[in-house]
Order: sequence, then C-alpha cells, then structure tokens
Amino acid sequence: MAQKIAEVAAGHARLAEIVGTLTDDQARADSALPGWSRGHVLTHVANLARALTRQVEYALDGKLVDVYDGGAEGRAAAIEQGAGRPAAALADDVVQSAKELESAWAAVGPDDWARPVKHRDGTVADTVLVRWREVEIHTADLGLTPVRWSPEFRGHLFGFLSPRIPAGVSLVLPDRTLGEGEPVHVTGDLTDIAAWLAGRDYAGELVFSRPIRLGPWP
Repeated sequence: MAQKIAEVAAGHARLAEIVGTLTDDQARADSALPGWSRGHVLTHVANLARALTRQVEYALDGKLVDVYDGGAEGRAAAIEQGAGRPAAALADDVVQSAKELESAWAAVGPDDWARPVKHRDGTVADTVLVRWREVEIHTADLGLTPVRWSPEFRGHLFGFLSPRIPAGVSLVLPDRTLGEGEPVHVTGDLTDIAAWLAGRDYAGELVFSRPIRLGPWP
C-alpha cells in the first residue's frame, strides 16, 4: 500500500506543479471532457479528494457516510459552483485537498485498510486506487502536458478497465492479453492503448486487427 500511496503522492506533486502556473484564461478553457472546462475538472479533483478523506475518516470510526452530500445532484451542483473560480483559488483547492487526503491515509493502521467505505462499496484501501486513477486520468484531461503514465499505473488501468472488453473477446496488447475469447490484436504505444481503454484521446496511432466496441466504465 505504501508504494501505491507514493504513486498517488507523485501524481499530486505533478498536478500541483501544473496548476501552479495556471492562468485564469487557461482555467476557463475547455478540457478534454465534453462540457467541462479545466475549472470543472480541477473542482472535481479537489471535491473528490475531500470526499475520499471523509470516507477514510468515517471508516476509521467504524461508520459509513455518503460520498457526496446530496448524492449525484449535489456532486454536479458543487462542481458547477466551483468551476468558475480564479485559477489561484482552483490551484489552492487542489493542493490543499490532496494534502488532507494524504494526511487521512497516514492515520490508517495496518489492520484498517480493509475497513469498508461507501464509495463503490469498497474498502479504505480502494480509496487509494480510486484517487490514483482520478488524478492520473484527469491530469491528462487538462490537456496542459503530455500524458506520461508509469508502467505501474498502466498495469493497474488495464486490469481495472478489462471489464470493458466485450464478452468472448481477448484483447492482445504488446505486453499482455486481456479477456478471453476471439483475439483482437492491438499495436501501438501502451499509454495510447490505456488512454483508448479509458475512453480518452491519444497522441499516436493504434492499429486493431478488427474493430472493437468497448462496454461501459466498470
């Protein structure tokens, strides 16, 4: 778990460096997510950090709590409310909320990682994986720096997103095979393949032995 937390902390540091130079015009500009500005993405990243912090803190008290006040509607409203803030306010929120989450994890004992949380009916350990995915993917969604996903993160993402592969199909990648069934070969950069599997744009060229339609996000 310590290694995964270190990976997340490194992602937090990269994101902090990016938002540290963000201008108001850049914050208002479109992100890679339809209908969301960069301000929307950064508000979501910060709000999720605080939501996960609350999941961890309540779990350590033996309690379950909703991820967001007001459910999905409350989540959406909070993102809209925060998206138009100045770039400096967005950056401060992202950085401070990340520190709060890392502090919450630091208080987790060895036997506490298996405690349940309400987020995706998971555990305290799962909050680390959730944050890892969200930070890495949404940093890419900002479109301000090239996507540089580590082999460890790509491996995690391939495993997490493999349920998107249709039943009866095996996706044959340059370094592994996902799923079982009729093989579909994919060639290209592994980060590009991971981005495609995550439903994101990618910089290079991917070649498929035949077309494949992915299922929903797991």
